[in-house]
Amino acid sequence: MDIYLHNTQSGRKERFVPLEPGKVGVYVCGPTVYDLQHIGNGFSAVVFDVLIRLLKVDYDVCYVRNITDIDDKINAAALAKGTPIGPHAEHFAAEYMRDVAALGVAPPDVEPRATGHIDEIVTMIGELIDTGNAYAADGHVLFHVPSDPEYGTLAKRSLEHMLDGARVEVAPYKKDPKDFVLWKPSTADLPGWPSPWGRGRPGWHIECSAMIRRHLGPVIDIHGGGSDLTFPHHENEAAQSRCANGGGLTVRYWLHNGMLTMAGEKMSKSLGNIVTIRELLTRHDGETLRYALLSGHYRQSLTWSDALIDQAKASLGTLYRVLRDTDDGDAETPDGLGTTELRHPETVLDALRDDLNTPQALAAMHGLAAQIRRSEDAEEIRDLRTQLLAGGRLLGILGKTPRAFFRGDDTDGDAIDALIAERNRARANRDYGRADKIRDQLATMGIDIEDTREGTRWKRA
Repeated sequence: MDIYLHNTQSGRKERFVPLEPGKVGVYVCGPTVYDLQHIGNGFSAVVFDVLIRLLKVDYDVCYVRNITDIDDKINAAALAKGTPIGPHAEHFAAEYMRDVAALGVAPPDVEPRATGHIDEIVTMIGELIDTGNAYAADGHVLFHVPSDPEYGTLAKRSLEHMLDGARVEVAPYKKDPKDFVLWKPSTADLPGWPSPWGRGRPGWHIECSAMIRRHLGPVIDIHGGGSDLTFPHHENEAAQSRCANGGGLTVRYWLHNGMLTMAGEKMSKSLGNIVTIRELLTRHDGETLRYALLSGHYRQSLTWSDALIDQAKASLGTLYRVLRDTDDGDAETPDGLGTTELRHPETVLDALRDDLNTPQALAAMHGLAAQIRRSEDAEEIRDLRTQLLAGGRLLGILGKTPRAFFRGDDTDGDAIDALIAERNRARANRDYGRADKIRDQLATMGIDIEDTREGTRWKRA
């Protein structure tokens, strides 16, 4: 079956055809690591994690997600804390990886850092100067925007209507106000590297162009990131790569996820309306947060709220309950499925192949769950259950055992089991007063119990 993806460059959904049959190269812009990342950054990580899972069904995939570890925001944050800039960035890079792992995001094949690619960056800047697309001025090197006739075609902006000085200073040494920095001088207290233009550090945009060419080549299949990066970052990146690589196509499919909103406004640190992944993980399971992020289509904005999280938890509970109630000793998690057992449900695949329609894919998962509930045929139930787990692998959910999901990461599970056993003995002895007291005690501990034919089950409320 074909995969269709919405290409920002063309503005329409297109059939995906890789540059090289059977192989796919994907680059996604990762975080600038100056602080803990908010859940909006997690949204992008989760979206493209699902894309990679889908592509791996049919292709050999090389997935590159970068770390921006040299940036004015990092410098300012480290200096404000009085910590060395390099270790500051490395600390928050590790924190980011920890947070997105808790959201079920698998690590990329390559996770390059900008500071590890200074030679490639300097080489590419030199090439842009040689082609007449860049110039040195007052210790800086700038890309000359009017030199690229295709500039603005990604973001669909004309030169006359572009915002000047986006994330770069408007300076008198610029030939054109829209020209942007490729290299800037560093003072003695800031990170810097030797270059033909003096000691300095790279601009934001050139880092990605150099890392892409180093790890994936001059032309790649898919480039992803948040829609807020379309301009100026991806527009500038596309111009640099296009001109340094001799013109022509450098990215075959541009994919951009929408933004999370809170109270009707885009979630951003500048507005002060963010919530970090770390903070959310203190109150919610990472899989619940992932389900919430997948409940909206990736290209649309998603309103983040407690109600969304509560609904995600309830929906996940429905799927886990089906697995719990039909467990016959087979694999309880997607990772427990062998290759021969991994039959992806077509309804889930079809939804994801249609521009990563995760809401439809989740609906298909609940359709499978409903089929399992209705079926009275043991063989059919086993087959549908295996499909449900395989669909979970595609979406990155159902990664726990049902027992672990409903009980959570409890360190006092044995004590709870003992109380339930005591309650069951009290009921057997018709000591209903004692049984009710134990139920009340469990309730004060945040434990819900359910008496079934198979015994008493419990979960965190």
